[in-house]
Amino acid sequence: MTAQAVAERPSAQSPTPTPAAPYGCEAGRPWPMGATVQGGGVNFAVFSSAAERVELCLYEADGTTEIQRIDLPCRSDDVWHGFVPGLKAGARYGLRAHGPYDPGNGLRCNPHKLLLDPYARAIDRVLRGAAWQYAYKLGGEELDLAMDTADNGPEAAKCIVVEENAFEWGDDRSPATPLSESVIYEVHVKGFTKLMPDVPEELRGTYLGLASDAAIAHLKRVGVTAVELLPIHAFNDERRLVDMGLANYWGYNSVAFFAPEPRYAVRDALDEFRQMVKKLHAHGIEVLLDVVYNHSCEGNHLGPTLSFKGLDHQAYYRLAEDRRYCMDFTGTGNTVDSSHPAVLRMVMDSLRYWVEEMHVDGFRFDLAPANGRDGSGAFDHRSPFFSAVAQDPVLKRVKMIAEPWDIGDYGYQVGGFPQGWSEWNGRYRDCVRDFWRGQEGQLPEFASRLVGSSDLYQWARRRPTASVNIITVHDGFTLQDLVSYNEKHNHSNAEDNRDGESHNRSWNCGVEGPTRNPDILALRERQKRNFLATLFASRGVPLLLGGDEMSRTQGGNNNAYCQDNEISWFAWTEQQRSDPLIGFTAAMIRLRNELPVLRCDCWPDGEADADGRRDVGWYSVWGLPMTEEEWTNPAVRCVAVLLDGRFAKVNEQVTPSVLMIFNATPEAVIQTLPEVPGHEGEWALRVLTSEGHFEEAQAQRFGAQDKLELPAHSMALLTQRTEA
Repeated sequence: MTAQAVAERPSAQSPTPTPAAPYGCEAGRPWPMGATVQGGGVNFAVFSSAAERVELCLYEADGTTEIQRIDLPCRSDDVWHGFVPGLKAGARYGLRAHGPYDPGNGLRCNPHKLLLDPYARAIDRVLRGAAWQYAYKLGGEELDLAMDTADNGPEAAKCIVVEENAFEWGDDRSPATPLSESVIYEVHVKGFTKLMPDVPEELRGTYLGLASDAAIAHLKRVGVTAVELLPIHAFNDERRLVDMGLANYWGYNSVAFFAPEPRYAVRDALDEFRQMVKKLHAHGIEVLLDVVYNHSCEGNHLGPTLSFKGLDHQAYYRLAEDRRYCMDFTGTGNTVDSSHPAVLRMVMDSLRYWVEEMHVDGFRFDLAPANGRDGSGAFDHRSPFFSAVAQDPVLKRVKMIAEPWDIGDYGYQVGGFPQGWSEWNGRYRDCVRDFWRGQEGQLPEFASRLVGSSDLYQWARRRPTASVNIITVHDGFTLQDLVSYNEKHNHSNAEDNRDGESHNRSWNCGVEGPTRNPDILALRERQKRNFLATLFASRGVPLLLGGDEMSRTQGGNNNAYCQDNEISWFAWTEQQRSDPLIGFTAAMIRLRNELPVLRCDCWPDGEADADGRRDVGWYSVWGLPMTEEEWTNPAVRCVAVLLDGRFAKVNEQVTPSVLMIFNATPEAVIQTLPEVPGHEGEWALRVLTSEGHFEEAQAQRFGAQDKLELPAHSMALLTQRTEA
């Protein structure tokens, strides 16, 4: 049978096709995957082991009017492929998978539903949950077992054929900031600039808004080296949220791993995303993507069918013993099976695409243990996914950061990832929060977290930069809310305040929520400075939640995933723009850059050398070395730590030493500065969180055995320039 005959063959399962159009179809090639412009046409290749036939559906530029249906004529190792001569970049298309609809056996082909190509580089519209997205009859007694035969072609999103290498990158280069010198800023593309007054109105909340002069000026004022963007892979709003007038604001509901989300574009998401990356690179700022390869927006057996589920449900997802249902290690209803060769290939192709074609500088992997589970579902640091990443020369040059937990068995894997990976350190977050809210018994762990969490990473010959130190992130309280609320206040999420974490390790400083009490307000400001000073003085990689530097609040909502409104957006009020905390944050980042001993990517051992000097020493309020009794006394919440700059040389030059003093008690303490070999000179007080920060020239000076008063709930940082 000729390719043209295959293209025109009628389907008994699908609605009557439109009249034949001029496009023919040749065999083409099974690679590369997706739609590729080449040799006077477009080659299409899509994986499906379940389909018996795959149709390519072409549409007019309006994305609604169907032009033609063409059977992909060849099947090579379960890759369906064909070449359409004369088709050009910009063409709109979708796929239909003809095959068994047998949910009880994990098969969900429904040719009445137009599907997105998993390799689509762009889609033509924003996806919002609606009835047309479901492949079964909604409201029927048989639920997903009864196939819906209504055609959804006009309503469904269409893929757009994209010509590769069409963007002029010029001399764009990655800043390639070493992890030890990185300061990551977690931020939402829309929320950051939606209300920013200095950004042109038409650009607010977009990729180009993030690339605007005003947005970049703020990032440079703070001093961050990288933005970590909440998910920008094209995603879907759940129908439940749409029906309630809400949206999936965070975007952890991906459907297209190669396509930038169109809702953040003025016109062309692909082009504008690249413009954003190029502009940020020009200012020395890296772009990291928060990626969601662990699940998709298609949910459980009752979820929508937009792509993977309709093409090959049993290949793309991990299925339970009863194959009607998905295994759920993610809490979203499904788990992408990255141990399957075709799915692993797709994930790896996606990662390389974003590095090579979109010039991003690294990734943060949502619920990463789900990606690292082997064929049996067990977490394995030698799983197919981790093995593929480890040998990939493209990914070797970018930052790979894991969210090291999912909800499956043995899903909490902080410290369990392979070499070459960094991790969000949830142990750091929990301990630092507990220490500063005055929980007893935290001191030994707090000390370990401060100098890189060796208990988690050193055993595997990983360095302190394996730890991405976090205190607040998108998921949970902002810093302002962390010091203002004991309880979550998520009523606007329409789940009766049941959603979100109930154990936040927060402290409202005496009053729940807003107050005019000056003492409580002063304590809250001090606590915010305590958290920020601790974060930027800790070894590892600091991550700052966007807006924490300007006291952004979500009104106590610790799960604002569905709040695409003023609850989540940066307010940019005059009060926030002039918040002294911005200056304090910037000063702490400058101080971190100035003091290599704070970001040294090596493990201290605390042993004295021949001169009696130690890379790290721990001292009590009396200025004496901490005793075992003091370390193990749960009531002790004060400690001083000296980091010797001689052990953090730069170009063979000795760098300044740092003395930090922590008082997490409700009373002021008098700290005696320790007398330590090699540190007989004066100490300059650079930070006192009860007041703020001080430039070295204006800093108060102290000598060994001098007394320094630390108010309740405060921290001090002093520096000393020492000789070799």
